[in-house]
Amino acid sequence: HLGSLAMRLDVRSGINGSIIINDSYSNDLTSLPIALDVLVQKSRNLPRIVILSDLLQTVGDAQTVYRQVAQLLNEKGIQKLIGIGESIVSIKKNLSQNIDFQHFKSTQDFIPFIKNTDFEQSAILIKGARTFGFERIAARLSAKVHKTVLEVNLDALAHNLSVFRNLLKETGNLNLVNEAKTKLMAMVKASAYGNGADDVAHLLEQRGVDYLAVAYADEGVNLRKAGIKLPIMVMNPEEASFDMMRRFELEPEIYAVALLEKFAVFAQNTVNTEGQYVKIHLKLDTGMHRLGFENIDIQEVIKILQQNSSIQLASIFTHLAATDGVEHDDFTRKQVARFSEMYDQITEAIGYKPMRHVLNSSGIVRFPQYHFEMVRLGIGLYGVDSSAKIQQRLQVVQTLKATISQIKKVPKEETIGYSRRGILTRDSRIATISIGYADGLLRGASGGAFSVFLHGQLAPTVGNVCMDMTMVDVTDISEAREGDEVEIFGTNLPVQTLAKALGTIPYEVFTNISERVKRVYFQE
Repeated sequence: HLGSLAMRLDVRSGINGSIIINDSYSNDLTSLPIALDVLVQKSRNLPRIVILSDLLQTVGDAQTVYRQVAQLLNEKGIQKLIGIGESIVSIKKNLSQNIDFQHFKSTQDFIPFIKNTDFEQSAILIKGARTFGFERIAARLSAKVHKTVLEVNLDALAHNLSVFRNLLKETGNLNLVNEAKTKLMAMVKASAYGNGADDVAHLLEQRGVDYLAVAYADEGVNLRKAGIKLPIMVMNPEEASFDMMRRFELEPEIYAVALLEKFAVFAQNTVNTEGQYVKIHLKLDTGMHRLGFENIDIQEVIKILQQNSSIQLASIFTHLAATDGVEHDDFTRKQVARFSEMYDQITEAIGYKPMRHVLNSSGIVRFPQYHFEMVRLGIGLYGVDSSAKIQQRLQVVQTLKATISQIKKVPKEETIGYSRRGILTRDSRIATISIGYADGLLRGASGGAFSVFLHGQLAPTVGNVCMDMTMVDVTDISEAREGDEVEIFGTNLPVQTLAKALGTIPYEVFTNISERVKRVYFQE
């Protein structure tokens, strides 16, 4: 079940027939021999070039460390070494005379010296400590491929998880169940908000999350097949999926009397051993008016539960409608009060107290008094705080990138794109980028309503967004070249910017990213 991670011995095609082994995420004496072995294996008869930074991640005397590195390079038949950093220059005295050595103080100093002819028909290992930003070198030396990529930073996701966990620890209102702290349910429905459910779920399981939640049984089954062992709640179960949920140990959310009756019959017919039971989660409607039992249903719910010992309630919960808005706080408190009354009615009748959970991401931040036995973490996990109270503490998880496929010089008064909506008011340079509404950049971003990030500047859209392509104005960005990387949202351009341009919310932007967009995962 191991997944591939970007920038960890990533082998790719390079310029001029070269092979790039991109390990631009760490540099230490433990990983260097492995990377060199891969270089030898992939190089065959090609000249071997190593681009190496200072070894910041290695403890020990610098002279001894670089003597060991030199010995490794000599043994592996390296023809050329490019050293980048302040201390690596000391390696020169221990290198074989057969190794051509060049030294640069920084990545920024080296990049202008990159010439295509210097790296023709070679095998190139790029290995550097993270602070050196060697991904810029990898980008320059890699063969240009027009692609749209969603980069998912799993370290940022783990950081955000810790931020919310620390909020639970700080509240002092950790209602204890069997002497355990407030549990955390993570939402991984809709492919983990577009991030890819398998990879996200594995990380969450490793980080000790207590529960996962999916929308449909199929999503839960896929997680089980991917090796996920955590309890999984299915939020939209269907009668046809009851048996599948039973076989894959998925726990349905039950929200209506008719559905509870059907599940009770199913449980009676499938649980044959005395003392065995199936777990379900009861959803109460306290004011959202979407799904859930209302007050008038409670007595019927109690009756069904009392008659079916094969069913056990894992939790009782509700969905608060507006935890992110201060103006709705009175309504939020009323919802919780209604929930508590309904919860007490049910638990008094059945004789035990299942977990309670009422809070989503913004609720976790704003209502610590309602953390109860479990909370549900959704959009906050993916770097967005709807309450805006802790946004600065969260890290960007998703970065959506495209590339420039072509740049054209188009004279004033010409038009760009379908329906001739993009009318130029000046002589312009128009770049076509490799993303369209089929990828997730919707037509609402057309006609300058949104600008992409390129070379530290913003390039507005021109004309209508197409199915697979979008045109942007790069007239004022002289550095723009075909093959350049363009950020749609991410570390430089918050997803909220695109959401605002589209008149929607980050949830919709994330979940609109097409499955055809390649996901690339990063993790320390």
